[in-house]
Amino acid sequence: MVSWRNPDSSHAHVSWDDYIATGAIEAIRVVQDIAKVAQINALGFCVGGTILTTALAVLAARGEKPVASVTLLTTLIDFKDSGVLDVFIDENFVKFREMQFANGGLMPGRDMATTFSFLRPNDLVWNYVVKNYLKGETPPPFDLLYWNSDATNLPGPMFAWYLRNTYLENRLIQPGKALVCGEPIDLRLVDLPIYIYGSKEDHIVPIQAAYASTRVLPGKKRFVMGASGHIAGVINPPQARKRCHWVTADAQLPDQLEQWSAKAKEVAGSWWDDWSNWLQPHAGPMVAAPKTSGRGIYKAIEPAPGRYVKAKA
Repeated sequence: MVSWRNPDSSHAHVSWDDYIATGAIEAIRVVQDIAKVAQINALGFCVGGTILTTALAVLAARGEKPVASVTLLTTLIDFKDSGVLDVFIDENFVKFREMQFANGGLMPGRDMATTFSFLRPNDLVWNYVVKNYLKGETPPPFDLLYWNSDATNLPGPMFAWYLRNTYLENRLIQPGKALVCGEPIDLRLVDLPIYIYGSKEDHIVPIQAAYASTRVLPGKKRFVMGASGHIAGVINPPQARKRCHWVTADAQLPDQLEQWSAKAKEVAGSWWDDWSNWLQPHAGPMVAAPKTSGRGIYKAIEPAPGRYVKAKA
């Protein structure tokens, strides 16, 4: 598992290429080395899925295939229909950010958090204005909202590249249009089994946008839709016996989400069991769990969760 590092002033010039090369690709290489395997199974959540898919495209362009299967959770690859976020992003906005970060800088986490909150203003903004400010009531503790408010900064150059090449110009799905780590991106080369999950009520990655990944990635695919939103729909362990998910028996995925939904069957409980069953054939033989973390030159640095998780934006 890779934890986001919360960038500070020393990361003011970090680029999207850096996130791909020294983030995702290096993590894949280290896991291969520690586990002593030729291939691993990889999973990406939200923009982590976008980064992972981009990294796999870079590796594919180099003739490398270190990943046996990939799982994308609430991930945008095709940014054509990104929901309410489209309202915030146009050419002038992106140019402003590019000028702002032309010489480096940081995108403050509080700005990101405010934007995402206003995608669901009734639930995440005005609800608390009314109860706390007008009525003087203290909001009850809510673990998911606490997590939601744990914002992270982003390096300015990385953020500006991401805005232009994804939300504004949707270059990742256009073969050869995006250049990453010196390689022209062509998702047609990322041909491997893929599990795609989308949350029905997601306000950050709308369900139709999550489904759109089925049309741009060539490998054998399974799509599953879960109930609830961007976080709660994903973090739904089976023992909680909460919510539900939708699946189809048909291996062929239609072009449109509506066509898929018409055939989908509702299943009570978490989607995790479905994913576990899908992942099983892609796993290697069972081995004894290691008694200590790391291996060889890869020593444990400090107890979990580590300093990156505890850093504040």
